[in-house]
Amino acid sequence: MSRIAATFAKLRAEGRTALMPYLMTGYPERDSAIQLAPALEAAGADLFELGVPFSDPLADGATIQRASERALANGTRLEQCIATIAALRERGVNAPIVPMGYYNPFLQYGLDRLARDLAGAGADGLIIPDLPPEEAGACHAACRTHGIDLIFFVAPTTPDDRIAHIATIGSGFIYCVSLTGVTGARRELWSGLPAFLKRVRHHTDLPLVVGFGISSAAHVRDVGAHADGVIVASALINAIDQAPPDEYVARAADFVRGLRA
Repeated sequence: MSRIAATFAKLRAEGRTALMPYLMTGYPERDSAIQLAPALEAAGADLFELGVPFSDPLADGATIQRASERALANGTRLEQCIATIAALRERGVNAPIVPMGYYNPFLQYGLDRLARDLAGAGADGLIIPDLPPEEAGACHAACRTHGIDLIFFVAPTTPDDRIAHIATIGSGFIYCVSLTGVTGARRELWSGLPAFLKRVRHHTDLPLVVGFGISSAAHVRDVGAHADGVIVASALINAIDQAPPDEYVARAADFVRGLRA
């Protein structure tokens, strides 16, 4: 059983919603993720989505775009992201780590080399927002060879036949986009989210994890009634960005602790 599958099985047995914070590698400082992830795991994080900075992050709103720009300015590249995963494992982080990045740097790096190096560093999955399932054959094969879960998105606009296809090739979990649009903290959840998740559930037994717009403990509670997990990204980055330089790790941990509560 993969680390992702084992984590969701454990949480399901405990009746808990998986909490998956998003951290941008290289933000706010080049090695910040190495400090943040252990603190967030201690505060209640169950998995991590680890952003790979990119110059044209088309799925991301202003908050993550700014974080990506800063990470790039700090010199963060794909090689450093892989090294960060290895460093987190050396520091005793046990939670599943799932890098999220765009296809161009991965393709340039080499798909088999990428999957091999991610697995060697201790990554558990891979999320690529701009890789449609119809074009994912080579990446899927590389991930399968090296034991990496390739995780796909479904959105409210995804038709049922496409959801069914994604369910047959994806593994780890299904990333359910909670709205139409880009990432970013929202005040309210989409009222149609429960019906959307029910439609996705009809096609798969994989865990359903909801992202885009999750920003409060109330959101975690409400989504947890219909899905297996939540991803919190922009709201966490905002908490980090608003903290004094010597307090952002503690502030981020407090934010995650509040979400878990």
